[in-house]
Amino acid sequence: MTILGISAFYHDSAAAIIQDGRIIAAAQEERFTRIKHDESFPINAVQFCLKYAGANINDIDAIAFYDKPLLKFERLLETYYGFAPKGVQSFIKSMPVWLKEKMFLKRIMHEELDKIEGYDKSKVKFLFPEHHLSHAASAFYSSPYQDAAILTIDGVGEWATASIGIGKGNSIEILKELRFPHSVGLLYSAFTYFLGFKVNSGEYKLMGLAPYGNPDSPKVAEYIKTIKNELVDVKEDGSIWLNQEYFSYATGLHMVYDDKWEKLFGFKKKEEEDELQQHHCDLGYAIQQVTEEIVLLMATEAKRLTGADYLCMAGGVALNCVSNGKLLRTKLFKDIFIQPAAGDAGGALGAAQAAYFIHFNEERKPCITQDEMQGAYLGPQFSDLDIEQDLRKYKAVAKKYENENLDELYAQVANLINEGNVVGWFQGRMEFGPRALGNRTILGDARNPEMQKKLNLKIKYREGFRPFAPSVKAEDCQEYFDLDTASPYMLIVSPVKESRRRTMPANYNSMQLMERLYVLRSDLPAITHIDFSARVQTIHKETNERYWKLLEAFKQKTGYGVMVNTSFNVRGEPPVCTPEDAYKCFMRTEMDYLVVGNYLLSKTEQPEWKEKDDWRKEFKLD
Repeated sequence: MTILGISAFYHDSAAAIIQDGRIIAAAQEERFTRIKHDESFPINAVQFCLKYAGANINDIDAIAFYDKPLLKFERLLETYYGFAPKGVQSFIKSMPVWLKEKMFLKRIMHEELDKIEGYDKSKVKFLFPEHHLSHAASAFYSSPYQDAAILTIDGVGEWATASIGIGKGNSIEILKELRFPHSVGLLYSAFTYFLGFKVNSGEYKLMGLAPYGNPDSPKVAEYIKTIKNELVDVKEDGSIWLNQEYFSYATGLHMVYDDKWEKLFGFKKKEEEDELQQHHCDLGYAIQQVTEEIVLLMATEAKRLTGADYLCMAGGVALNCVSNGKLLRTKLFKDIFIQPAAGDAGGALGAAQAAYFIHFNEERKPCITQDEMQGAYLGPQFSDLDIEQDLRKYKAVAKKYENENLDELYAQVANLINEGNVVGWFQGRMEFGPRALGNRTILGDARNPEMQKKLNLKIKYREGFRPFAPSVKAEDCQEYFDLDTASPYMLIVSPVKESRRRTMPANYNSMQLMERLYVLRSDLPAITHIDFSARVQTIHKETNERYWKLLEAFKQKTGYGVMVNTSFNVRGEPPVCTPEDAYKCFMRTEMDYLVVGNYLLSKTEQPEWKEKDDWRKEFKLD
């Protein structure tokens, strides 16, 4: 049985295909169109999935869409009615889109699929699982567990903004829901907006900013008290009530009422060009603390309702890896599985899985690898011929290593990184989800005190405060980090071991914000965040042998089986998909070397690149 899953028309549209319960392929549309968070119908992702599965549309047993549009439309109408006369401008703006497009989703999907190939429309079966069921399915059915509690938290689906469920075998039961307009995801996005970042893309920046807040400052305590007294009432079971006097997302064109928030917190909304101040960091720290408290309460309620030993998580808030790490360290559950494509992109996969296991009641099989996601390496891959064709297009100069000589390639790249070079690493199948996991990755030496600054300012062209993540051989993880479980999807923040930390200078707390950033915190300064934490990815030989062998070669060279790993893109660009994308990104930045498959390229040997700054016009900054 073959099921195609689709998510589209909000943000991060994607497609996924499963056959007999196994995940065959999955990809986000943004990787093909080069439009970050592309919301359009994922025609390219669908084509890729069909091709990879060796199927055409007539072979598909069902097409599952990740939510119920009519139920969402009901919520929209009831919300506008409930808040009337507020929101007239937003209502007028949104209604034509709904009436023209989203109300007639089946017709639009038929039209888009028809662009791919002709097919018998009378035989296509469309299924529409609810949004949070799609999230729940993507987490539970992709996990290694046969029984688990399920927690989904995001902005909003149809009505639900969070859910607690239980998965057993091939079944999922939703036990409890939090409903719009009360939402943890929208609360966090409101602070994302107020602190100058873009909603639905800048939340991870807020998470990275939060540790710059001073936890001992009276200002932080005051902010937390204000948030809890004025904005959100947090209940014992983790459910929340948001004071809509301060929020405008239900009916407005922005997240909050700026003037009310400015009065509440004592400073103006931060604009993109404004310099980062300590009060911005302190407020970021405050909302991160409140969010972590809510997530822990929800998880505790999930444990109470289910009695389960294991927890599965999905939804955009599940990408808050600081919260995930703290939840894991409570030992409330024996282990936690977090869907690597936890946001709306993963809804495409979850919709397909919900169709297969729930609608068709198919049996669930034991995992072949550590979980069903196969390391999240589910996207396109490219042959030597594909690579050579793309490189010839730019008259690129490359050295090819034959398969029997790949150990020489690993040793050479390890040596280049040891010398302080930045290397683009493009291998195998593209990752599904927002994280670079070793196949569309930029690498650097985690021991190099200049590497964090170099990567941010000269490679990624982004804010200097942003931290970088380490990739570490799974078997070496506990040498560097206080983490006793696998973290293959870079979704858990863990403390760097105390034995590797440095003592901070006596005048540390009186230093300026950016001065503190570049104080050496450990023997791995490029990946040690300001609070001595790191967003860890464990590399497993069985799911990514090439990357594991590169890390092993680096360990043989330096004694360290860990590297900096960041996504292969510049600010505002989706991670690269094709060898051509990789070469263009390589040439537009100050990256030193590029490895594409078996090919090694040095920047100094390439023809002159005359379009170095084009990416700034091509990609809208996030």
